[in-house]
Amino acid sequence: MSTTGTTDHEAAGPWGARDGREAAGRLLRAATRSGAHLVAEAAALVQGWAVLADPIAGAVYSTPASAAADGVHAAAAPQEHPYCVQLPAAGAILVLAPAPTTPAEHTGHVAATTAALLEVRGQRAAELRGEQMRLHTTLIRLLLAGHTSVVTETLGRNTTTATETPGRDTGTGSLCGNRLTHVTVYRLAGADIPAAHQVLCRAVRPSLDPYADACTLLGRLDGELVVAELHHGGDDGRVLRLVSRVSERHRLLAGMAGPLPLAEMPTAHSGAAAARHSATPDRRIVPADAVGSSRLAPLLPTVPYARWAQSVLRPLAPAHRHLLLVWLRTGSKPRAAAALGLSAGTVRARIRELARLLGADLEDATAQAHLLLALRAPGPDDGGNAALPPGPPGPSGPDRLEALPGGLLDTEAVRSWAYGLVGGLEPHLRIALACWLRHHARTAPAAAELHVHRTTLTSWLGRCAEHLAQNLADATVRAELHLALRATRNGPDDPAALPRRGGRTYRRL
Repeated sequence: MSTTGTTDHEAAGPWGARDGREAAGRLLRAATRSGAHLVAEAAALVQGWAVLADPIAGAVYSTPASAAADGVHAAAAPQEHPYCVQLPAAGAILVLAPAPTTPAEHTGHVAATTAALLEVRGQRAAELRGEQMRLHTTLIRLLLAGHTSVVTETLGRNTTTATETPGRDTGTGSLCGNRLTHVTVYRLAGADIPAAHQVLCRAVRPSLDPYADACTLLGRLDGELVVAELHHGGDDGRVLRLVSRVSERHRLLAGMAGPLPLAEMPTAHSGAAAARHSATPDRRIVPADAVGSSRLAPLLPTVPYARWAQSVLRPLAPAHRHLLLVWLRTGSKPRAAAALGLSAGTVRARIRELARLLGADLEDATAQAHLLLALRAPGPDDGGNAALPPGPPGPSGPDRLEALPGGLLDTEAVRSWAYGLVGGLEPHLRIALACWLRHHARTAPAAAELHVHRTTLTSWLGRCAEHLAQNLADATVRAELHLALRATRNGPDDPAALPRRGGRTYRRL
């Protein structure tokens, strides 16, 4: 005789509805606690292992922890793991490996119920995500405004709110605000920013490792995705790996800066934007310390180089130097304004004032190349000669930006570098490239001076980039090419000397 609510058919066989209801109840109770408990309960019910694998984050939940690698591999190559049951769940893949004695019906029921409960948890998290992301964006803006103590105190009091990934458990425990002393900033741009934001929200806080000494904030500011990793001095590279994978998957370009002290968050923020302008589809994430790092500077004689740079830059405060460096790295005033969080008019006005302080025409391509070289000169933190006494004034007075010290570029090492960089260019390509650089990488005025069509000049520049193996979109690369062309020229790379072949495209005026 069957009991109430159970038919003879349900009670028959090695696995029946009663087992299904009991398993569902156990999974439901585990789901009310956390996603990790839910996956652990699923592993216990199938008497094997269970892993929730994310294509970006890797293993999110794993029971036991040693099964994480197997779960990720099974999700990536299911044909190689026919004994595993796999179902999509909350944007990830649930992988169950049952014991050989576990009935297939039971495993399927546990997998389907677990996946459904993970979806419910994910939908609930999505309802809260907007509020959490608004909090993240507010905290990033506070850091940019210099309110670091407010942010660290907020994170110390509200660890779960500020750092928990929607739908997943951070496992971070109590995060002390005073542990967060440094920041690493990433700025991502591209068409697929919303999707990348959601992926990073899921991936940035896997529960397998608590990461108690770090907190990651994600916010969308002015169409960009900003990721600020707060930590204690050292950056373990975990968020960098995640951002790199997301950039590749969603075809974004990213720049990073740091680690820097929290008080220097605005510097890191603008440095990341400057670095992003040097990113390409072949190199989607660029660190700020790789932007503007000159291959020419280490070849220059240290003492005259450092003394000249100190003399030229003496009128400038550190904030002035930072603005000029961001401007030269990004290659335009509007881009520099976006990186610095200022209006384009403000940046233009400040650069005009700095040009007056330096006594130089900063719209001149040579002056800009010299200025970047001066800003990259070795300082005290680089083991340079920061305390060098000023040298004797030259015959024309103090050092000026337009003129490098005699012999600075006239060395065997510099000549070898310059010829190795631009020595193999054909004459017409060299003249075209030099003219284009003088016009600050603007094709239309350069084509007009060369008396060629813009399409022709664009084609020539493509051949230059291919021959030089350089990214001509990078402003710092263009500055070095300008100096290399000047160091190797035998005559005035004059557009009037451009070889002509006749016809409309190469007409003489």
